[in-house]
Amino acid sequence: MNKKVSIITVNYNGVTDTCEMIESLKQHENYPYELIVVDNGSASLNDYTLLKEKYPDAKVIRNDINLGFAEGNNIGVKQATGDYLFFLNNDTIITRPILEILVKRLDSDEKIGCVSPKTTFWPQNNKLQYAGATPMSYITLRNEFIGYSQEDDGRFDVPQETAFANGAAMMIRTADTQKFGYMSEYYFLYYEELDWCTFMHKAGFSIWYEPQAIVGHKESASVGLQSPLQVYFHTRNRLIFAQRTLSDPFERKCSYLYQLFVALPKHFLTYLCQGKFKLILPLLKGGIDGISFIR
Repeated sequence: MNKKVSIITVNYNGVTDTCEMIESLKQHENYPYELIVVDNGSASLNDYTLLKEKYPDAKVIRNDINLGFAEGNNIGVKQATGDYLFFLNNDTIITRPILEILVKRLDSDEKIGCVSPKTTFWPQNNKLQYAGATPMSYITLRNEFIGYSQEDDGRFDVPQETAFANGAAMMIRTADTQKFGYMSEYYFLYYEELDWCTFMHKAGFSIWYEPQAIVGHKESASVGLQSPLQVYFHTRNRLIFAQRTLSDPFERKCSYLYQLFVALPKHFLTYLCQGKFKLILPLLKGGIDGISFIR
């Protein structure tokens, strides 16, 4: 008998994207699943009302305010009844069944804690966005998606262990949350899945990339590329990530110094020279708020 997957997605002022994602699931997915949509304080109640009326079989939850990516997903987890949790961004599209492939990868080894599918850009789905991820530098607190912006020409079609999952599409076993917990709600936006994967590793689990399952992703559809929101949270959350995940005091201190005295000034001068003045205040505020988290 097939087990069930709980698909959890968060909607924030993106009902058109959310509906397109749901329709793609309805059209292509045949594995047993329940759909949980968390409307995370969208500006208009119309998003919630439309989703509730259009998809009566889904569990549609309304938060009065935007609680952030992690807390929005965690609220969905508490409503889930599936054996697996599949966190899927609302700005994704599937064009073929993927759930059974991901379930089989998880079930192939009890030490696999999380699996992410191959992710392409959408609608340019011949360009890769994620084919696994490199390890994180403890100094810069940056890593890269393997295959990013390269042609999906078969070079990245080998399933393998990888450093981090892709937060846009990742599956875990529900029972494993008892061993590594839920996503941390400190971040609000960005770095949540990196933090989570780090704690999965510390609990003895591995992360896998599964290329036979493919998801298209409209990158940064909800916040925009290099937006004030993105700059603020990337700056702030790198410092939080260092505090939470770097256990070696020397590595943690090196990371703090790099972020505050190399990365932040570099970005400040770049935005100043390029006339991107609207990004300067979020950059500085992100640094201040990140420092205030350090204890």
